[in-house]
Amino acid sequence: MTESYDIGAVQDALRRLAAALRGEADRLTELDQKVGDGDLGITAKKVADALDAHAAEGGDDLGQYIGAAGMAANRVASSTMGTLLATAAMRAGKVVKGASALEPAQLAEMLQAAAQGMAERGKANRGDKTILDAIFPAAEALRDAVDAGRPLAQAGQEMVDAAAKGRDEVTPLRSRIGRAGWVGERTEGLVDPGCALCVVALASLAGREENR
Repeated sequence: MTESYDIGAVQDALRRLAAALRGEADRLTELDQKVGDGDLGITAKKVADALDAHAAEGGDDLGQYIGAAGMAANRVASSTMGTLLATAAMRAGKVVKGASALEPAQLAEMLQAAAQGMAERGKANRGDKTILDAIFPAAEALRDAVDAGRPLAQAGQEMVDAAAKGRDEVTPLRSRIGRAGWVGERTEGLVDPGCALCVVALASLAGREENR
């Protein structure tokens, strides 16, 4: 039987995401203080509040519902990361416009669209030591697992593991984008805050344990 996810499942996922962002806000701030503005935790809490409020709403069109979640996040968090997260949700929602239930193949397509949207909006590439270095490997892992017919629980774990591996692979590198890029060689060996946030977010959406 094909796994599928309705509005209730999507609402639950948004609530898990909100709880994870709120719970990890202090750690994200600490990571961001070492390489950037130090406001990532504030952004995470604002996005969490917006997602909790949006999760209380319903709708038959899941694409529209997910896109609206992105717009809600964008209204409250106008920082760079807030904009990237909003873009990711809006791009993901566009992929499944009109859908009343989501199947694994659609989830994989949504994550790929979210990653591509972030890349285009942030004008960054893989290897620049940004959130892209976690989300693109995650999207590829999810797609491969779904294509192979593995259960979504297993596919989700592989997605989270790939995101964590991507985070760890770029940790020794020097950041090249934004405020972290200004810090230069001092970012070598430091965890990229965006990558860390990505692992937190994907683990919560998949209902899996974060791989630290």
